[in-house]
Amino acid sequence: MPTEYFVIGGVVLFALLVMILLFKTVWRVAEPNEALIISGLGARGNSADADSLGFRIVTGKGTSVLPGFQTARRLRLDSRAANLQVSCVTQQGIPVVVRGVVIYKVGDDLHSIANSARRFLDQQDSMNGAIHELFTGHLRSIIGNLTVEDLILNRERLTGETRASAAEEMIRLGLIVDSLQIQEIEDGTGYITNLGKPHAASIAAAARIAEAQRDQEATQAEQIAAANKAAAWRDSQIKQAVYQAEIDEAQARSRQAGPLSEASARQEVVVQETRAAELEAALAEQRLQAQIRKPADARAYETVTVSRAERDARIAQAEAEARETELRAAAQASQVKQAAAAEAESVRLRGIATAEATKVTGFGEAESARARGLAAADASKAQGLAEADAARAKGLAAADAIRARAEALAENQEAVIAQQLAEKWPQIVEAGAKAFGNVDHMVVLNGAQGVEEMLAKALTLGGAGLGLARSLLNTVTPATTPDAPAKTIPAQVKAAPDTSAPRASTSRTSADGTSTGGTAAPSRTGDQ
Repeated sequence: MPTEYFVIGGVVLFALLVMILLFKTVWRVAEPNEALIISGLGARGNSADADSLGFRIVTGKGTSVLPGFQTARRLRLDSRAANLQVSCVTQQGIPVVVRGVVIYKVGDDLHSIANSARRFLDQQDSMNGAIHELFTGHLRSIIGNLTVEDLILNRERLTGETRASAAEEMIRLGLIVDSLQIQEIEDGTGYITNLGKPHAASIAAAARIAEAQRDQEATQAEQIAAANKAAAWRDSQIKQAVYQAEIDEAQARSRQAGPLSEASARQEVVVQETRAAELEAALAEQRLQAQIRKPADARAYETVTVSRAERDARIAQAEAEARETELRAAAQASQVKQAAAAEAESVRLRGIATAEATKVTGFGEAESARARGLAAADASKAQGLAEADAARAKGLAAADAIRARAEALAENQEAVIAQQLAEKWPQIVEAGAKAFGNVDHMVVLNGAQGVEEMLAKALTLGGAGLGLARSLLNTVTPATTPDAPAKTIPAQVKAAPDTSAPRASTSRTSADGTSTGGTAAPSRTGDQ
């Protein structure tokens, strides 16, 4: 019994394995992105359209396929992408190259799947080529009716017309377009580039203008901020300076509080001492009035009164005596009378002098100073008179000397002039040498001999002065008269040259190589 069970179990297990293998061989399942195309014996659809196809389409589920009698093939339903590159000419005759992409897939309905299966089931990899050729033709025909501006500005129109133009062919192929995008449009002539340059230039200009405006605004804002910062710093510094000044003032006041209080105390002391000195001066003046001036006035008055009384008594006595002895001693009475009067006047003057000296001591000092001034004035006057007499005597002596010189000139002119030249010879030589002091540049061609000649010329000025003096004296005829000989005496002739303003001595070299030099002759004056 146990053996039979094992055998039966093994047979059953083998049968299950065979059934599983047969099921896997017969059963086919379609993936979500594919469709099963089953053809062969008994492969018919459930509908009339499906029956007319001659094959069965299964999507999204499984189905059985009889091996050897039916064939199951798969058609991909996922999206595909085909790149487009079309060289064409626009309506304006401008060649352009258009690049784009087409995203398409097999339609989800059975009719689209059947159309795609009939055309691409065994050539699914050639779908991209067919789509490329299809859309290339449509793009050429559509771009030929458009301008470059339309291609650039209205690409939606291009894609819409292209899809609409290719829709019928795509339906027949069983395909649908998910997306058509124009990626790039190029032209070899540079038309598109030139077309955008004006706008680009305007945009660039606007950008530069905007940038300049922003820079200007930023600069203004920065300057305003800098100015505000400087103003804030200035206000801060001013406030700090004010506060510091107040602090310094308070510190200075605190430092000077002690000296100020001491100075105030000293000032009060000085004021009190001044008042005390004024009171003492007033007291001294009152004492002077009471002790000196008033007693002196009283004594002077007493003296004057007593003197007057005595004088009156003596006068009365003299008059009485004179009456008695008028005939006998008239002269004696007169003398007595004069003596008494003189004595009385003397007494009176002494009393007045004493009173005045006591009352005003300064009057005496003033009179003394006045007397000294008068004495000094008299001395100065006497000195002036003495000096005037001395000057007069000197003038008379000079006049006598001039008269004597004139007489000598009349007798022997040569000797007098020679004497004067001898006396003035150092001054003459000095004046001649000063002529070379104003020469900036002097060239002497013949060496030491030239220097000696120039010095000789300067020294011979004395001889020329002698001749000039002689000629002047010959032309002057003194008109002397016996009555007034002093008035016709000529003035002294100055033999020495005027050295106050000598002329400059110059030296120059002529064209022939010789050196020429000149000095201005000194001026001579004679007073008559």
